[in-house]
Amino acid sequence: MTAATTIAPPTARTAARADGGKAPARRRRFAAGRWMLSALAVILALVWAFPVYWMINSSMLSTATLESFTPTFLPLGGSLANFAAVLTPSFFSALAVSVGVTLLSVAVCLTFAFLASIAISRFRFRGRVSFIVTILLIQMLPAEGLFIAQYKMMSAFGLLSNVLGLSILYVAAVVPFTIWMLRGFVAGVPVELEEAAMIDGLSRTQAFVRITLPLLAPGLVASGVFAFLQCWNEFTVALVIMENNRTLPLWLRGFVQQSATQAIDWGQVMAASTIVAIPVIIFFVIVQGRMTSGLVSGAVKG
Repeated sequence: MTAATTIAPPTARTAARADGGKAPARRRRFAAGRWMLSALAVILALVWAFPVYWMINSSMLSTATLESFTPTFLPLGGSLANFAAVLTPSFFSALAVSVGVTLLSVAVCLTFAFLASIAISRFRFRGRVSFIVTILLIQMLPAEGLFIAQYKMMSAFGLLSNVLGLSILYVAAVVPFTIWMLRGFVAGVPVELEEAAMIDGLSRTQAFVRITLPLLAPGLVASGVFAFLQCWNEFTVALVIMENNRTLPLWLRGFVQQSATQAIDWGQVMAASTIVAIPVIIFFVIVQGRMTSGLVSGAVKG
């Protein structure tokens, strides 16, 4: 009887010889490809960030410097005089209106969208599919086609130039997409987690608050960022509804809406634009951790 022979596994050097030295070449090509993609990403990031840098840079320069044919890429010798010139009582009035409208709209929008997304994700009821289709159809309506109806409605209710009236219109415009966005997050949390908690003695409400709600926090933050940006930067509806009170986008328009004989002070325009962007930057810094995880988790259904 012939003794069984044991075939030893090939060593790394033997495998390298059998591979003909192709593995190191593939690794080098892979590393070179990663470097090229990283360099491309850096270039695209710089191109994207350059307009923001140019806005901040221009806000520190005088109008004469900005209108010269030689571009100034560094604000050497610049000052903060443009910022001091735009920080007037009208700015603080517009800031108060924008903050009030945005916070009220985001709070109401998230409340309604959260409850609606739970209803269409967790329960099966008559008209559920029709409700989802209606949400999509509402998104197809052009905002310009609703201006006359919105103006007449707000005028009839006495809500023209009113924070509450503008907030109602913002909620109506933002809540459909927010429902659709939150629906993906709610559907991504398995209902079995709540059922297991209920087996352990929790009620349905307690199971939802303690188990599901913390898992939905990234989705709420991501949806809140979307609603915040929509309300903070909105211009056309505010232009139609807010006859007396101005939001920050309307206030910013006043810097370029000069008379025919008066030149536009572009330094002040850039300074005002920078000031309007500061609350958005602060908001992003606060919620960036939750927002990053929320943007990717909503696309995966558990």
